[in-house]
Amino acid sequence: MAEGYCVKCKAKKEISDGLEETMKNGRKAIKGKCPSCGTVMFKILGKAATPAMNPTNPPPQV
Repeated sequence: MAEGYCVKCKAKKEISDGLEETMKNGRKAIKGKCPSCGTVMFKILGKAATPAMNPTNPPPQV
């Protein structure tokens, strides 16, 4: 799984129970919990994880 920074523990840790989500702006992120204290951890994934949109060829409307 992904590694994120826990603000409460002030350390980088493996995100447990992580789920991949899409934010409002279309970028991907992982949201889960800290294995030590249970605080919510959130990590924004890089641009390589997001599919590029081609403005000249929009996706088909259903």
